[in-house]
Amino acid sequence: MWAGAGALFVLAAVLSSTGAEARVEADSDYTKAQTYNAALRYVRVDLGYEVVEKDPDVGYLLFRYEPPGRKNNPTSGSIEVVESKERVKIVIQLPQMPTYHETTLRDGLLKKLRVEYGAPPKKKKPEDKPKKPEGDAGVEGGSDDGFGEQNAR
Repeated sequence: MWAGAGALFVLAAVLSSTGAEARVEADSDYTKAQTYNAALRYVRVDLGYEVVEKDPDVGYLLFRYEPPGRKNNPTSGSIEVVESKERVKIVIQLPQMPTYHETTLRDGLLKKLRVEYGAPPKKKKPEDKPKKPEGDAGVEGGSDDGFGEQNAR
């Protein structure tokens, strides 16, 4: 439990540092687990950044971002994967960098999701009850009494 509290403290410290207002968000059409795992592989394997801390249950990664041309001067970054009832949201923050760095990471992650998992699963739509055509009273020419004979009046 204390490890989770410490992780949240570190995350809050990273997010509250100067310039933390800059962030990029995106909606993911994939599950939280797929999105989180792709983000971890993208940061660690594809980009080769050091992952400082991670928590798949909470859905965040803290990493050392090495901007192009500044390999010897990395900065802190974070990726959050947040699940709600209707969607999965990705939040990328690089507090010390211009927004286009975050945008580049977001676009790369979204591309990785499509390449690794293919087309996103289709969202389930609430099923409508089938409607009877208006004015349909049963058998043509009268009402049916349920015994195959029509009532004559």
